[in-house]
Amino acid sequence: MLYFFRQILRNEWYFVLLMGLLSRGIIIITMMGITPLLHIGADNNGVNFGWEVFSAWDSGLYQQIAINSYDTSDTEPGSNVAFFPLFPLLIRLGTVVGFPSNLVGIIINNTAFIVTLFVVYIWLKKTNDDVAARWVVAILAWCPLSIFGTVIYTEGVFLLFSSLALFSFENKQYTQTIIWGILATATRITGLALIPTFLFIAWRKKLSFMAYFTAFASGGGTFLYSFYCWFYFNDPIAFITVQHTEWQRKRGIDWEGWGRMLAEITIGGKNWAAGSLVDVWHPLLFILIIVIAYGLWCYRTFIPKVYFDYSLCSLFFLLWLLSGDSLLNTLSVLGGLVLLLCSRKRLSLVVYIYGLFALGLLLSSGGTISLNRLAYGIISLSIALGVTVSRSPRWGYFVLGFFSLLLITFSLRFAQNQWVAILP
Repeated sequence: MLYFFRQILRNEWYFVLLMGLLSRGIIIITMMGITPLLHIGADNNGVNFGWEVFSAWDSGLYQQIAINSYDTSDTEPGSNVAFFPLFPLLIRLGTVVGFPSNLVGIIINNTAFIVTLFVVYIWLKKTNDDVAARWVVAILAWCPLSIFGTVIYTEGVFLLFSSLALFSFENKQYTQTIIWGILATATRITGLALIPTFLFIAWRKKLSFMAYFTAFASGGGTFLYSFYCWFYFNDPIAFITVQHTEWQRKRGIDWEGWGRMLAEITIGGKNWAAGSLVDVWHPLLFILIIVIAYGLWCYRTFIPKVYFDYSLCSLFFLLWLLSGDSLLNTLSVLGGLVLLLCSRKRLSLVVYIYGLFALGLLLSSGGTISLNRLAYGIISLSIALGVTVSRSPRWGYFVLGFFSLLLITFSLRFAQNQWVAILP
């Protein structure tokens, strides 16, 4: 058996497929096999054993759009207008041939996610090396937010089309870039980060006029949806308007939301909610962890590297136990920004610039809800983390182990209809 797995790991295609199937298998087993056996509250003795466990929160809205289109009653946009049309359209095409919408959504998202792993592997093997490519695939597959590449959400589809658009532009295949870019921007508004990315690369590398045209044309998916909103609602940015009216998003950076998350990490959620020091242990433990980490860093030259690495990993794990989701959500965006800056010399220019523009778009979105999930949809962050840990496998194994634990817990929470991404 050990020989069998060694042979799989030596074959690049088997490795990519193995990472995808194993991580998806963990999610499916947890959601369909383990979760229904758990008692999850007085009002619910369990969850269904069927495909319904893969549909929660936004999933129902995608299926609603696929079956009944957008809510256009009284010519006023409904909240579902915030969801872009490509994924519901693909589901609609699947239901035409007789399949149920939930099953079609699951198949589309999972297929796109697995294909993304192969695309990213080919891409990173070309720009970096085989080792880095394998680590990036492993990080992308086992990241706990990759659960949204299995349930009825757009992560798998968006990751596929945005990765293909970036890869094609890097290879100066402009026609393909336009096609993939249109599909990406028809899937999610964050695909618009492709436009300034391509424009900057075209200017920096002094590319031809076609590169500039490609940059604007790649936003065609969002532009077409904007025309749809203009025609039906007399508002070309209805998909943004409803987020402010229905979801109470702010304009610009949500300083209050970020302040709350940082406060929950440093002083604790109870102290933040009460406006006073009702839990003295949280800030004391936070300070203790930071002091120990600082001491380890200052004396790292006197500590064997293996002990230094294990000590920092242990401290991070303790900090996560103390701060929970607030730490993970903050690291997804702010930590992702630091990671990009620190690893910029090991990333291709397209990957680096796209990551910066996409993160900037998220930070200025006016809210903190679901930012960790949306940050996972920025392929540059997974690439940056994978390339970084490829140079220090000990850290890489810790990250994968930690990710695996979170992947199971996130799967349990989603199947129990508990919120996985950050709440507003």
